[in-house]
Amino acid sequence: MTRTASTASPPAPAAEPGRTGKSHSRRRTPGAASWRDRPSRRITPWLFLLAPLVLLVTFTYVPVGNMIYYSFTDWDGVSPDRNFVGGENYTELFTRPELFKVFAVSLYYLAASAVQIVVALYFAAVLSFDLRFRNLFKGILFFPYLINGVAIGFVFLYFFQDGGTLDSVLSWFGADPARAWLGSPESANTSLAGVSVWRFTGLNFVLFLGAIQSIPGELYEAAELDGATRWQQFRHIIAPSIRPVLSLSVILAISGSLSVFEIPYIMTGGATETSTFVIQTVKFAFQFNKTGLASACAVVLLVIILLITWIQRRIVPDEKVDLV
Repeated sequence: MTRTASTASPPAPAAEPGRTGKSHSRRRTPGAASWRDRPSRRITPWLFLLAPLVLLVTFTYVPVGNMIYYSFTDWDGVSPDRNFVGGENYTELFTRPELFKVFAVSLYYLAASAVQIVVALYFAAVLSFDLRFRNLFKGILFFPYLINGVAIGFVFLYFFQDGGTLDSVLSWFGADPARAWLGSPESANTSLAGVSVWRFTGLNFVLFLGAIQSIPGELYEAAELDGATRWQQFRHIIAPSIRPVLSLSVILAISGSLSVFEIPYIMTGGATETSTFVIQTVKFAFQFNKTGLASACAVVLLVIILLITWIQRRIVPDEKVDLV
């Protein structure tokens, strides 16, 4: 009996673990550069940042550097000659106490800033809930901030003048309108601070409203199920979550109260003891042609604002709030 040769094909080799015969994975050869390691990929983010960085340096840091340089000169703002005088401008500034008395006017605007923060926070908390006509009220509150400051100054200049709008409204209620609202330092500064409250409440309102609307709705639903009132929801949910925005608003309020300019400059020109530090600085530069001294005033104001901001950051540091 003879043997016949088998005609069956030899068995296929066993596939390697983790691989199939149809898919072929590409292995990166040692030393080959990935697409993430290409030079163009590494410089692409900087190319996107190039334009804003150029604008930031050109219109912020270069003017600040020039201002610091001018503060050490006797430049009058017109002549091409800039003689270096060292610290004479700062010596004159700190040896004349009357130049710092204008900071007392900033207290009126600081108090007005506290009022506008409280008012803006109240309306932001109320309008964050589902109310009728809340979009209408949002527009009404934010609209004053969209108006140009010069236009606001002229409008309220007629509003506070003798026999103007305010006197006419008060006469309807039997009040004596014979009063110069911008005639005395107390009433003038109070009136100007009230105008700033009317104008800048909308900015704080939008900041608070955006922060409140970013809170997850599930927290309100859970609080309502637990029987929490609106005040308890504000105290335990809203207030902790908007703490960073509230800190930012306080910083803006302090810096804004120290650098008030357009409203008192348009309405009174700094008369009746309503001059602020910025108005005084502008007069030094453009009325008395002392650009060097004005630059020193601007540098001092910048240092004061940065110092106050640093102190506030140290006293009330930002904390990450995680409510969920």
